[in-house]
Amino acid sequence: MIGVFDSGVGGISVLQEIRAVLPDADLVYVADSGHCPYGGKSYAEIRARAVAITGFLVDAGCQVVVVACNTATAAAIEHLRSEFNQVPIVGMEPALKPAAAATRSGVVGVLATGATLGGERFAGLAERVADGIELLTQPCPGLVEQVEAGQLDGPATDALLRRYVEPLLARGADTLVLGCTHYPFLRPALTRLVGPNVALIDTGAAVARQVVHVLGTHAATSGEGQVRFATSDVRVAPVIEQLWGDLAKIEHLPV
Repeated sequence: MIGVFDSGVGGISVLQEIRAVLPDADLVYVADSGHCPYGGKSYAEIRARAVAITGFLVDAGCQVVVVACNTATAAAIEHLRSEFNQVPIVGMEPALKPAAAATRSGVVGVLATGATLGGERFAGLAERVADGIELLTQPCPGLVEQVEAGQLDGPATDALLRRYVEPLLARGADTLVLGCTHYPFLRPALTRLVGPNVALIDTGAAVARQVVHVLGTHAATSGEGQVRFATSDVRVAPVIEQLWGDLAKIEHLPV
């Protein structure tokens, strides 16, 4: 059993990647939508939510917990690994290394929450992997809320995307890092905006491969595991089903 959580529904993008490589695994997904977005909260608040949710997943029998949220990873991953040392904890980080390898212009834009971009973890990552690359960071307030509402396209979403992306393109960015797990659901709208010559990179598939590695199992087996969803705001149930692409068993998160 694999537990996955995010500040809201965005981590379903990671859950889909895990399902693709481990179709026989039982999955438990927590959307903490009642406390979303995490980007405007203090690290202490985010850490408290992460501890409560990880405790719920461990008590449910999960053998590994995936923090499918860049902001929660930045705020809480080391604390979680210390407090819950009986299970592996897999975190997220923006895909700067593959973006640096992919860029032709040498200019990479990073779309993320302010909390992710302002953290020490991101600063250390940028220092390690972005040597020789011009890294343009762009906080994106409002995008998480659009995905939480199921508004993956339309005038309001498109206007936000243009506001955040066009300045990066004007400065020569040919590669954009989707540094929040909500943002892969905006990929079709982003592709329409930036065109086929700008690469859009996220880390969902890499996280799924890491889950396979830490479990010591093999990818792509023949069974079909069960999927449970829990959320701190059951009003997002229709959006969970929209993003997951199927009917879902959704319960109220008791923490």
